[in-house]
Amino acid sequence: MVEMRKPIPVIDAVANVMKYSQRGEVESVSIKDCDNRRLAESVIAKHPVPPFDKSPYDGFALRSVDTEKGSLDNPVEFEVIEHIGAGQVPTKTLHQGQATRIMTGAKIPDGADCVAMFEVCKTFEKDGKNRMSIKRKMKQGQNIIEEGSEVADNDILIEKGTVINPGVKAILATFGYNQVQVAKKPTVGVIATGTELLDVDEELRPGKIRNSNAHMITSQIKRAGGEVVYFGKLADEFDESYNTISHALEKVDMLITTGGVSVGDFDLMPAIYEKLGAQVLFNKVAMRPGSVTTVAVRGNQLLFGLSGNPSACYVGFELFTRPIIQRYLFSEQPFLKRIQATLCEDFPKPNPFTRFVRSYITFENGQVGVRLAGMDKSNVVTSLANTNALMVLPGGTRGYKAGTNVEVLLLNDTDGQSEF
Repeated sequence: MVEMRKPIPVIDAVANVMKYSQRGEVESVSIKDCDNRRLAESVIAKHPVPPFDKSPYDGFALRSVDTEKGSLDNPVEFEVIEHIGAGQVPTKTLHQGQATRIMTGAKIPDGADCVAMFEVCKTFEKDGKNRMSIKRKMKQGQNIIEEGSEVADNDILIEKGTVINPGVKAILATFGYNQVQVAKKPTVGVIATGTELLDVDEELRPGKIRNSNAHMITSQIKRAGGEVVYFGKLADEFDESYNTISHALEKVDMLITTGGVSVGDFDLMPAIYEKLGAQVLFNKVAMRPGSVTTVAVRGNQLLFGLSGNPSACYVGFELFTRPIIQRYLFSEQPFLKRIQATLCEDFPKPNPFTRFVRSYITFENGQVGVRLAGMDKSNVVTSLANTNALMVLPGGTRGYKAGTNVEVLLLNDTDGQSEF
């Protein structure tokens, strides 16, 4: 007897899965090894930036009051009492008629309240002393970068959940974060099911196909931020499949299987879920490709039963598994980012269910466009190579014409959005 399945809307399926999302653990890593990890704590300024009043130019630090009578016809002279380079600390306090030669980034000496750029000053020696003169009036605070003008002490600089990119890493280094608290990557198990599957290095034989899904899903997991544990491929044999899956669940945070979720005589996953005592959240989604996508939960573990068709498997991961991994990594924006784009070619295919079309983004004449990445069939794998977006076409439509404005989900953006 064929099992009757009732498809549920994609948005409901996503909501059902996200009820079981959870934040993962925290681990400390060296700043040298933190690239592309997500922060498990906000980055706080441990001191003001700059940490002292400093000069933005090479020039002379002096007292503005001493320049009140300075003009083109009346140069004001100063005795240069010290020369300060970047990284050096002034040792002398300025008094009336005194100046300090100062380099870019150096600390302003006590007594000074402005900096005259070197280009507007004249240097000379008089009475055996180094001197300079200026033919203009300076204002208090002129050409001084004040302590804390960029960042105040204890400011929150970067929120928890942010991906560490080169700029974030620079800030971590600036404030002495030698060890960085990051979200521990979830371990995601992968099992490919199907007697028809061959390993990559095996020769093709009649009735067989090479196992592309496992390698594709492994790459998607890594891109999403997870650690992969691959348990191999399984033939369509119940006891062996059940034992392998049961064993795998002891070693991972979540498990992905590909194939075995349809209603054919050799599709074993529904029976395996039942024996495991896993609650099936849904077993059919009103979407193309991937309508047979199934998600179950056992305890605090999610089991993702993705389609054996490559493109359907790919889409199912991005819609349902990726946001779970992202939330595990403390992301407040776990879903794919949505944008609007102009369809650059006709898409005449009717859409009884919401369709997620493998696509790629273009930039033409200052506008964002979207084109099909290749053949739009769930069993097609070649279109995935050029895919960097999923075009979302609502169900109940009879195709689209070029020039139509459509919604697109971006696949390669690190930060997405908070709602699906």
